[in-house]
Amino acid sequence: MALVEAGVLVLDCTEPEKLAAFYKELLDGEQTDVTVDQVGIRGAEGTRMAFRRDVNAPPPTWPRPENSLQVHLEFVVEDLDEAERRIIGLGGRPLETRDGPGPFAERGYADPAGHSFTLRRPPTTAEGGPF
Repeated sequence: MALVEAGVLVLDCTEPEKLAAFYKELLDGEQTDVTVDQVGIRGAEGTRMAFRRDVNAPPPTWPRPENSLQVHLEFVVEDLDEAERRIIGLGGRPLETRDGPGPFAERGYADPAGHSFTLRRPPTTAEGGPF
């Protein structure tokens, strides 16, 4: 038996309702609970997240050093271009651009509150990976 079980990833932000809506749509999920200061969601694949109101939360500024990387999320997607269109349509923005020809295996973005996350293609059987 494990010492602990995976819980909920909680992001501090000034507008939890808005951030929960972004991730709910991104993860094709559902809202699970709401309190005065927190909104919870569960993604279609079981990812559990919550967004806690902190009116003094400084937005992350990564890759600049001030208030830099506070948390980093990684999501696996088959179609990076389609996911990028959806993210931008939901109010997210690209953080990293890469020059050169051809598709890349990962791309960086920020959610509407500035938290960074990466989209990456699933690893091939030979590559393995952290998941």
